[in-house]
Amino acid sequence: MNIMVILGAVLVGLSLGLLGSGGSIITVPLLIYIADEPAKLAIAESLFIVGCISAFGSVSYIKRGVVSWKFVLLFGIPSMLGTYIGAWASQYVSGDFQLLTFSIVMVIASRLMFSPVTSTNSVVAAPRDLFVISIGILVGALAGFVGVGGGFLIVPALFLLGKLGFQQAIGSSLIIITMQSFIGYLKYQDVLEQFALRINWKVVLVVVFMGILGSIIGVRIGDKIPQQQIRKLFAIVLVVLGIYIFGTTIYGIF
Repeated sequence: MNIMVILGAVLVGLSLGLLGSGGSIITVPLLIYIADEPAKLAIAESLFIVGCISAFGSVSYIKRGVVSWKFVLLFGIPSMLGTYIGAWASQYVSGDFQLLTFSIVMVIASRLMFSPVTSTNSVVAAPRDLFVISIGILVGALAGFVGVGGGFLIVPALFLLGKLGFQQAIGSSLIIITMQSFIGYLKYQDVLEQFALRINWKVVLVVVFMGILGSIIGVRIGDKIPQQQIRKLFAIVLVVLGIYIFGTTIYGIF
């Protein structure tokens, strides 16, 4: 097993444990460029991997009671519908198109990571449930189409719309990512069959195991490291990866 795959898997877990997001944004490039897998297979495997790591990471937040079950249901269930739609739509486009979309998503995510998420003392009207549901569907569709769990969107959405604390937003995000990842993975079985692709369980299980190890570390040190510094560092990584993926995909097409 490539040592870079193992180290990358730990980084995936660290990201999810520390930020409640970013796992699949690292997992997809890891599987494509280091494990040398096709884009569609990497996306399907990423959904399974991130779903497992997120499920494990959410346990400690559930035990501490820092999960908003209201927003898990209000946001999470619609996001599952969106994920199913996104996974279904993926069979009609090429892997290159998905990677180009993925690279653009990474740059957008980096911009969101750079922006500080701060609370406000002004009175803000509570968001309409329909708006939260709509955002959940859109984030889920993105997750299903390019294999991104959407935590970089879910955490700010829960923090701003639900007025949740960072820890509560992260814990809730991990559960929502788990929900949408597994429904996306199940739908991708049809897509993989259509393209005659099979899950590489050896790679998947190693990444899941090492990712869980990373998430344990991330959860334990999360309270000791300033969130904004972590977000900015992660944003720089996303910019570099996004540009690299976009450039290599375009080069491969032409």
